[in-house]
Amino acid sequence: MSTLDWYILGGTLLFIVLYGSWKNKQQCSIKGYIKGGASAAWWTVGLSVMATQASAITFLSTPGQAFHEGMGFVQFYFGLPLAMIIICLFFLPVYHKLNVYTAYEYLEKRFDLKTRTLTALLFLIQRGLAAGITIYAPAIILNIILGWDLKLLVVGIGGLVIIYTMIGGTQAVNVTQKLQMLIIFLGLVAAFVFTVRALPKEFSFENALQLASLNDKLNVLNFDINLNNRYTFWSGLTGGLFLALSYFGTDQSQVQRYLSGRSLKQSQMGLIMNGFLKVPLQFFILLVGVLVFVFYQFDTPPLHFNPANVTAVENSSYAQEYESLTSTYNSLQQDKKTLLYQADFFENPALQKQYTALAASDEELRNKAKILISTCAPEAEVNDKDYVFISFILAYLPHGLIGLLMAMIFSAAMSSTASELNALSATTLIDLYKVHWKTTSEQQEVRMAKIFTLVWGLIAILFASIGNFFENLIQLVNIIGSLFYGTILGIFLVAFFMKKVHGKAVFIAALLSEAIVLGIYFGDWVSYLWLNVIGAVLTMVFAFIIQNTSTSHANT
Repeated sequence: MSTLDWYILGGTLLFIVLYGSWKNKQQCSIKGYIKGGASAAWWTVGLSVMATQASAITFLSTPGQAFHEGMGFVQFYFGLPLAMIIICLFFLPVYHKLNVYTAYEYLEKRFDLKTRTLTALLFLIQRGLAAGITIYAPAIILNIILGWDLKLLVVGIGGLVIIYTMIGGTQAVNVTQKLQMLIIFLGLVAAFVFTVRALPKEFSFENALQLASLNDKLNVLNFDINLNNRYTFWSGLTGGLFLALSYFGTDQSQVQRYLSGRSLKQSQMGLIMNGFLKVPLQFFILLVGVLVFVFYQFDTPPLHFNPANVTAVENSSYAQEYESLTSTYNSLQQDKKTLLYQADFFENPALQKQYTALAASDEELRNKAKILISTCAPEAEVNDKDYVFISFILAYLPHGLIGLLMAMIFSAAMSSTASELNALSATTLIDLYKVHWKTTSEQQEVRMAKIFTLVWGLIAILFASIGNFFENLIQLVNIIGSLFYGTILGIFLVAFFMKKVHGKAVFIAALLSEAIVLGIYFGDWVSYLWLNVIGAVLTMVFAFIIQNTSTSHANT
């Protein structure tokens, strides 16, 4: 990174922190601190909801997902627009009518205190883990790519977020997220434009899409009914729907965003805005990843994108074997480029067949490299999807634009983490502290909310510092959510639609459902998206059975 990049990155982060702290430094009421005074316009609500979901993991991992597996990941979001409509019709009116600070307050009014407390605890567990991951994600990748100290990165990202979130509460989160989304949009558009312009002049954008299609990168729809297939049209429409319902309808990090709306209508419009824009945004991010793949068909990419793994194997007894693989790989890349530069490549099926055969060999060599890395370093994570986009940014983008893209990554990390800390603090205060330990004044409540923000921020930093996360990071966050979201959503669905079910029945049902979901996950029986459906359905079915069984016994 050049001096210009550092100025852009540092200046952007400093401005966000100072502006967010200064704009909202006077928070004397708990309504102002948690709900932001319930004064946000619909577009502020919409941007805040989008910024909460669009973490740094989204922009680091998603292009790499597309690079390796194509556009199919967008199916994960197919259920989201329908979920927004359902939440606007059934969830939001209840929250606004009861004037709640958290989603879980409603559960005590509908059921009892123990059900409210259980649901709040399930949220705190999964969201507390996720907060650590959203800090860790950019930190570990920047640590490996740039050599920056991991613990300093974790403390730096977490510390910046804690400062303005603790000072200004929800309003500070909302204000800064508008700036962060602007930076994110600018960064994505800039990356897209540069990648298209970086392609060889002989090749049009249409040719780029043709080449991507030859490599099966544009296969958006998969109608396979195999439950072990993670991303299909059916899993996105069902599992994705249930995950979105639970995340946007019951996760306090999202609920708190739209409870800050100045009216029910403004909150609903903000959610609908997110429903219409999220799928196109995700499609665009994946398309950037596909274009990076096409770019690398003309400029040899690394055999493996994680430089720490490459260094490990090059310093091991397997160095010569890895060097031989690299030599073969580089030769294969040159053969592919020779075919691509044939004048009639896109009209000649024979040339295309030769190219796809070489592309298959390319993938085999990548897999052999991963096996070699696993052999010499069994503890290494060989999935290198998270390193594709950041490697491309640092190697090919011009100075200044690198700084902007780095600012985008940090802004995304800060926006999602700020929402999480804000929600964790609110839930701890409203659903645990105020219920089980009485407060004496509103000033004391605001003070405790700030303390809880600090405590959860430190927990997230500690978890990020000692954690060793695996899998593609964007998948890991969704996996953690899917372990708990189904049960939480099931509790709310019972509350809304099964009026004859009481607190004891739904409490027991939730415990049974969560135990089964965890068992299914660790048994690796189905793709994680289906856990959202299973958890919700089991909670509703068990609650119905338990309630009717207890009623029958009472009548005999």
